[in-house]
Amino acid sequence: MTDYSAAYQGKLKTAAEAAEIVRDGWTLGMDAALSQTPGIMEALAERARQDGLHGVKVHTLLDAYPFAFYADESLNGRLNGVSWFSSAGARKAINAGYADFIPGYYRDFPGLIRANYDYDAFCVSVSPMDKNGYFSLGCTNSYAMAMLEKSKRVFVEVNANQPRAVCGGQIHISRVDVIVEHTVELPVLPPVTLDETSITIGNLIAEQIPDGACIQLGIGAIPDAVGAALKAKHDLGIHTEMFTDSMVELIECGAVNNSRKQLHPGQSVTTFAFGSKRIYDYIDDNPAIAVLPVDYVNDPAVICRNDNMISINAALEVDLWGQVCAESVGTRHISGSGGQIDYVRGACQSKGGKSFIAFPSTAKGGTISKIKSTLTPGAVVTTSKNDVDYIVTEYGLAHLRGRSLSERAKALIAIAHPDFRDELRFEAKKRGILI
Repeated sequence: MTDYSAAYQGKLKTAAEAAEIVRDGWTLGMDAALSQTPGIMEALAERARQDGLHGVKVHTLLDAYPFAFYADESLNGRLNGVSWFSSAGARKAINAGYADFIPGYYRDFPGLIRANYDYDAFCVSVSPMDKNGYFSLGCTNSYAMAMLEKSKRVFVEVNANQPRAVCGGQIHISRVDVIVEHTVELPVLPPVTLDETSITIGNLIAEQIPDGACIQLGIGAIPDAVGAALKAKHDLGIHTEMFTDSMVELIECGAVNNSRKQLHPGQSVTTFAFGSKRIYDYIDDNPAIAVLPVDYVNDPAVICRNDNMISINAALEVDLWGQVCAESVGTRHISGSGGQIDYVRGACQSKGGKSFIAFPSTAKGGTISKIKSTLTPGAVVTTSKNDVDYIVTEYGLAHLRGRSLSERAKALIAIAHPDFRDELRFEAKKRGILI
């Protein structure tokens, strides 16, 4: 057996030494969330502050760390972030005008990278090297393979806390240029407290989900509430963009066993995981979870191959046509489209499948209705009127797919908060859409 220890030592550098390799005008790439490299990025920001590095861009998706290029406006022009899907840091920087954003469906990102981008270095957090010279990509494998193909160099940041996904992405040391050892605790999401509204919505959706269904859940109180309400179900499967704590709970209680899936039976399928340490421990050395590229996992033609596919996602607001905005408040950027439409379409094409867009009926302490006559000016449409299936609030379900505009308006008004129903009805009549 080949001993890779000498090759490893030959490529080992400090984070500062890795940052010194970067030149003006470079574009660096990172995949989503836990695959990102805080040690290298911190050293790169320090170099940009010290010696005037210019024109360096870093592509991210769902920024999981407080990266300086999103937090520190003084780095503008030296080190800038480009977001494919924003978390809090990227959101702040984009709205302040010193970071950029790339719109698109998550499933398309690998193809867009292959067609449009060349990276000077791909930076990725990995688990320690195994005896065969492989590093596991751990919790994330969404567009890493595309970035590997389109990058001149590969910088790996070895984190002993990164789980080893045995059915996930791998990088061999022969493809690696720089190794940085930087062991830190992986970021975790704070636990969500389920309120009465979320529990009500969760129960409404769970009633629509049969035993043997295959589920995709998003993140937040409502998906967690759905997960809690599904614990009495049987033979559920998981095919999802993001693997979450509620899914681990469903597996451990026996509600999920993946036995009735048509695709990957016996395995939970995801493209990345993010949540608590409980998730990361579950993934480690576990052949029952497959962490696969997003152009496969989020392809509607793949998603729909599982019968009774159930998709549950969120929205910021919905208009009476059924247009769903999930990524902006007016013109203010919140995030990207992500995989919402991937799963809306995949679920609707599945035999027995259903797609749910769920949210509380109001915002800002009940002062704003999230069901509106028209979307807020400048609002970005995430899921179109032609794709939308079910809209859910704490007041019920509105099935919109295949319904007329008048039928949609009546159904949506019926699940709006009672304080806003008269206003919505008045606006609908004024527009001539209530027949």
